[in-house]
Amino acid sequence: MTTPTLAVFKLASCDGCQLTLLDCEDELLGLAGKVRIAHFLEASSTVLPGPYDVALVEGSVTTSADAERVRSIRAESRHLITIGACASAGGIQALRNFADIEEFRNCVYARPDYLDTLATSTPVSTHVPVDFELRGCPIDRNQLLEVLSAHLAGRKPDIPDQSVCFACKRRGTVCVTVAHGTPCLGPVTHAGCGAICPAYGRGCYGCFGPSADANLPALIPLLRRDGLRRQAVQRLLRTFNGEAFEEEVRP
Repeated sequence: MTTPTLAVFKLASCDGCQLTLLDCEDELLGLAGKVRIAHFLEASSTVLPGPYDVALVEGSVTTSADAERVRSIRAESRHLITIGACASAGGIQALRNFADIEEFRNCVYARPDYLDTLATSTPVSTHVPVDFELRGCPIDRNQLLEVLSAHLAGRKPDIPDQSVCFACKRRGTVCVTVAHGTPCLGPVTHAGCGAICPAYGRGCYGCFGPSADANLPALIPLLRRDGLRRQAVQRLLRTFNGEAFEEEVRP
């Protein structure tokens, strides 16, 4: 029986989601015994040609070269899984989508004409079909292992699509909005982080992106009722998954 091959690729990102895979340590050793890691530059300089059984892609598409590369990865991969907010929603760099990219280029770089960049930062799924999107900034290691195991075994990953509010209730965390009036995106954010921020008295920042049944049009008036101005609500939404949350409120 042929050993399955695993490839890990990076586009525009901070490498945090790849580091989550490396941080699996003992679990990664077990995984390495069941798959052949064919391409993972964060861990090894060894590069084997495709096709690959499973490809993990971190990062958003921000250049024409990125777009061409992700099409090549898709063509060589049996299963393509995007990992993290950048790959699944454009990431924090998608803040450019709400502004003038030419103004940014001219303000930041002495020779902007040397840059080859797109006007927007987009998720991988905008360009090629994706078999599974694993959310988070960064992703959760246990969810990553579950998704990898599921695809290698030919089954559906067991990743519940619940909101952070469910995780707060499981932890016994008092609702920061109800108790303190703290703005929180927990009701509309995909669970997976373990509700860390509310456990320490902070509102959810939406690191895992919108849940499947996110009702932002209902949440936004509640945030405004708690005293947030329109600009403050907009800033709250436009962080790690700004483009994804923006899609939820567009008509």
